[in-house]
Amino acid sequence: MVGLAAAVTSCGTLAEREEAAFAAATRFEQALTAQQTTELCAALAPATRDELEQSAKQPCRQGVTKSDIPAAGAVHSVDVYGGQARVVLEHDTIFLAHFPTGWKISAAGCSSQPGQPYSCEIKGR
Repeated sequence: MVGLAAAVTSCGTLAEREEAAFAAATRFEQALTAQQTTELCAALAPATRDELEQSAKQPCRQGVTKSDIPAAGAVHSVDVYGGQARVVLEHDTIFLAHFPTGWKISAAGCSSQPGQPYSCEIKGR
């Protein structure tokens, strides 16, 4: 239990983790708008990138351009729970996971469905 608490708190304060998740989501959205496929693929969590490549049957740089992720709009909220985060934007919801290299996108192009899990354009396993 002490190891888990140390791992969670070693990432910084809640405000710092929220800011870092917000920054990662913002970079992802900027890369999406500019169609910077190298940056988009680098922003994805490993399992998310693998799933994208398998479902698109193409390398990430080609597969990510086929995704139907909406222009996000303004940020409404950022929620961080340990090593997981959710950034709710005007037209999108992005889920992130924290890795030793920083926050990575685990799902994007997500919309809520009452009483059901989110439906996401890009997601990991």
